[in-house]
Amino acid sequence: MKPGILMFMALLMIVPCGCTTNEKADLVITGGKVYTADSQGLTAEAVAIKGNRIIAVGSGKDIQRYIDPTVTRVIDAAGRSVIPGFNDAHAHFGPVDPDYIELRYTTDPSVITDRVKEQVARSRKGQLIYGGHWEHEMFITREWPAKELLDAVSPDNPVVLRRTDGHSALVNSYVLKQSGITRNTPDPFGGEIMRDPVTGEPTGILKETAMELIRTGEVKVQRTAEEERERELRGYLMALEQAAMYGITSIQIPGWADFDMYDSLMAAGRLTCRIDIGAVLTADPEKLDRYEALRQKYPASGDWLRFGYLKDFMDGTLGSATAMMFEPFNDEPDKTGLPQMSYEELEARVLAADARGFQIGIHAIGPKANNWILNACKKAREVNGVRDSRHRSEHAQILIEEDIPRFATLGVIASMQPTHCITDKRFAEKRIGTERSRWAYPWKSLADSGAKLAFGTDYSVEPLNPMEGLYASVTRKDRKGEEGEGWFPMEKITMEKAIEYYTLGAAYAQFMEERKGMIREGYLADITILSENIFNTPEEMIMSVKTDFTIVDGKIVYERKKE
Repeated sequence: MKPGILMFMALLMIVPCGCTTNEKADLVITGGKVYTADSQGLTAEAVAIKGNRIIAVGSGKDIQRYIDPTVTRVIDAAGRSVIPGFNDAHAHFGPVDPDYIELRYTTDPSVITDRVKEQVARSRKGQLIYGGHWEHEMFITREWPAKELLDAVSPDNPVVLRRTDGHSALVNSYVLKQSGITRNTPDPFGGEIMRDPVTGEPTGILKETAMELIRTGEVKVQRTAEEERERELRGYLMALEQAAMYGITSIQIPGWADFDMYDSLMAAGRLTCRIDIGAVLTADPEKLDRYEALRQKYPASGDWLRFGYLKDFMDGTLGSATAMMFEPFNDEPDKTGLPQMSYEELEARVLAADARGFQIGIHAIGPKANNWILNACKKAREVNGVRDSRHRSEHAQILIEEDIPRFATLGVIASMQPTHCITDKRFAEKRIGTERSRWAYPWKSLADSGAKLAFGTDYSVEPLNPMEGLYASVTRKDRKGEEGEGWFPMEKITMEKAIEYYTLGAAYAQFMEERKGMIREGYLADITILSENIFNTPEEMIMSVKTDFTIVDGKIVYERKKE
C-alpha cells in the first residue's frame, strides 16, 4: 500500500466517529458542568451539536474546532449544569384547560368554597364546575371534605373536584342527585361511597370505581367545531410550553391520549417534546390487533411519536386508603384496599399481551398489588418464554422486603415518581405504621439490588416540575424543609443518580437508551441547561433551580428570559 494512502487512513482513525476535521457545529455549549449520565465519562464542559445529533463532547479546547462564528451559535453555560433532557416516564400529559379549578397545596377547605363560587359566577346555569388536586391530609383539619363545602355556592351547577391522586372525587348534592346516589346505593366492586357514620347519607366523596357512577347532567357550552379545535390546540401548545419551561424533552403517557392531535402538531413542526402514548391492557385479541396496527403506525424505531406500553390499574392509592395491603390499614382496620381486578384476570391480561410482544405497565401502590404484578410477570416468562420485555410497575410505592430483589430477577422496571414520597410521608406512618413504611419508596434498595429505575412526575397528580422530584430524591423531606436527615434516609440517593433515572433510566424504560438519555456522541441532541450548578446547590434551594435552555432535536425550544 502506498505511503500516502496509509497516512490518509491514519488521519481518518483519529477523527471522532461521525465527524470530519472541517465539520462545524450548528450549536455549541461551552463552559458548563456537563453531566453526561454516561458511565464512560461522567463529566465534561462542552458539547457540539449538528442537526439533531451530538457530534462531540469534551473540554472547551476540544470543542473549539467545531465553532464557525458565521454558522455556529455558542451558549456559554458559565458553570451551570448541562444535563440530558428530562424524560418524564409517567405523566398524564394533555391540554391545559383554562376553566380547571387548581386546588394543589390548599390547606384551608374554605378556599374550595371560594374558588367554586368564583367559577360558578363565570359559568352558565347547569354548566359543569370541575377541578382538583386537593389533598385532605394537607388541610388544617386533616379531614375528608364533604358536599356541604359546595352546596351553598353551587345549587344549580354540577361540581366534580378530584383528589390529587385522581382516585377519589368530591361532588356536590346536585351531582349526587343526577347520579341517583343515595344512602341505599350499594358500593360498586372496587369502589366506595363514603357515608356519614351517623345518618348513612353520602358525604360527597366517591372512591375508585364509585366515580364511574357520576352523572352530571351538565349543560354543554356551545362552540363551533372550529372554536373547539382551536381551544384544544391552544391547550396543547400551552402544555408543551410548560414542559419546555421545565427542561422536559420526552414524556411517556400512561394509557390513551390523542394520537391525531400530536400527529398534526408533529406534521406542523410544533411538537417540542417527544411523546410515547400507550393503551389499556387487555386480553381481547381484537383489541390487541388494533394495538398492533398502532404499533406499526407509530413504531419503536421512531424518535418523536411512538406507541408505548399497555397500562392497567391493580389498586388505588395510599392517600385514599385504596392501595392493596396484605394487612389492614392502621387507621382503618376494616380495610385492606380495593383491588381493581382479580389476580386471575390480571394474569390473563398479562399473558395475552406479553405473548404478542407488548410492553406492560401496571399501576401498583400497595405491597400486595406489586406482589401480584411480579407474580404475573414471572408466570409470563414461564409460559411465553424469557425476553427483554421491560414490563413496569407504575409507582412501585410500597413493597415487602422479599419482593425487592425480584424486580431485577424478573427484569421488571420500577417506574417511580419521587414526589409521591414527600407528599405521602406526612400520613404514611399513620396509615400503615413504621415497619411497613420502611419499604415505601425504596429507591436505593431497588437500585442496589440491580433493578432498573425510571423516574417521572405522575403529572397532573403531582407538579410537572422535575426539580421537585430531584429534591425529593436527595432529601426525602417536606417541601417546606425540615430538620434531620429525612424520612428513612437510608433510601436517599445522590443527585447524579436522581438525574440518571430521570434521563437514561427513563430512556431505558422505553427501549431508547441507545439513542437518548445521555450526552454522548451520536445521540439525539436533547439537552437541558439549568440556572445553577445543581450538584452543589444547597438542598433547600433545589426546587428554586430553573431551566435556562431546553434543546430538543438540536433546536432551542425554550430560553428563559433574563430577570
